[in-house]
Amino acid sequence: MSFIEVSIDSHFPLQNLPYGIFSTKDNTKPRIGVAIGTKILDLSVIKHLFDGPYLNGKQNVFEETTLNKFMSLDKAAWKETRQRLQELLSDSCTTLKDNDELRKKAFVEQNEANMHVPAQIGDYTDFYCSREHATNVGTMFRGKENALNPNWLHLPVGYHGRASSIVISGTKIRRPNGQTCPDESKPPTFGNCKLLDFELEMAFFIGSQGNQQGEPITMDKADECIFGLVIMNDWSARDIQKWEYVPLGPFNGKNFGTTISPWIVTMDALECALCNGPTQDPKPLPYLIQQEPSAFNIDLQVSLIPNKSSKEYIICKSNLKYMYWNLKQMLVHHTIAGCNLRPGDLIATGTISGPTPDSYGSMLELSWRGSKPLQLDENLTRKFLEDGDTVTMTGFYQGDGFKIGFGQCIGTIISALPLPT
Repeated sequence: MSFIEVSIDSHFPLQNLPYGIFSTKDNTKPRIGVAIGTKILDLSVIKHLFDGPYLNGKQNVFEETTLNKFMSLDKAAWKETRQRLQELLSDSCTTLKDNDELRKKAFVEQNEANMHVPAQIGDYTDFYCSREHATNVGTMFRGKENALNPNWLHLPVGYHGRASSIVISGTKIRRPNGQTCPDESKPPTFGNCKLLDFELEMAFFIGSQGNQQGEPITMDKADECIFGLVIMNDWSARDIQKWEYVPLGPFNGKNFGTTISPWIVTMDALECALCNGPTQDPKPLPYLIQQEPSAFNIDLQVSLIPNKSSKEYIICKSNLKYMYWNLKQMLVHHTIAGCNLRPGDLIATGTISGPTPDSYGSMLELSWRGSKPLQLDENLTRKFLEDGDTVTMTGFYQGDGFKIGFGQCIGTIISALPLPT
């Protein structure tokens, strides 16, 4: 129990304690905070209280405006910080509980804070690791017999994305303009994206020191390099993407905006969510094999508030445990050729779809490429996203009497810029 009141439905109990970067109206400097209930604990105010063997002399990491330096410490320092925070926030500890002056300085209400992208993201990679999603998309474009490409069951497929356009939850997303070719018997045209989509994903931040160029991260070391998880909405311009992706893959259809939730939930907090994932057949090559459970039972949900409406419609319920390739396999494969990862790099799962139509993690699948409009109510349908639509993603692990959650990942579509004349 914490001396801070935490409701049973809160995403941020004492068992969670995720990290984020926030600022306030009276102190506009971004700083490191930890979510507890409806409050944020400002670590820059209480940095002197972290005096254990792994943090002593390194408390200045809590004065930074991003989490990169803290994430660059090793896993022992992360564990020590988490344990100390649980101690300081517990009902039995008087250090903060009975110090009114320190408490007043250290705690901020979440609804009074502005959240920022939690790290300086040097590089961003997006994978394609849901078998259900890959099968659905492949079936649409290549037919059921050729849905999965020959390499898909042997390695986690990924591409390098654009880190500069990753934004924090609540940031509006402008509909992109681009080149499309809806009828390949005619020349391409330039105009507004007409097939704008969301993708339900999760992503993890690299921590520790990453790895040196030319020295892959092995499966037995992968845990030491994964700091924590966020929810991600990988906005996608399907019509732009379809025309441009051959032969090098996604480009402008993906790089106009990617939204992440503001709180990084640590892997230590998610240990209780570990579970067995799908059986991998054929058996992966030896460098991708692990023995222990490496999937996570995290319930995910997508809701849509249509333009000019106040009603919220739940359009997808999925779970991270459906992923065919897990987080450690993505990380290990990413470095197998010698690619060096650095603290603050972000690696995403790709769309997380489940086995049933209501668990499909994109409008492309939910409307089956627009051929089966999604019925929101009697008079309202969607094939793809329209201007003014708001998409909200949430996720949590349901424990025994508590939730370990991620908060919300929200984005609203605004109209495209006028076309050049």
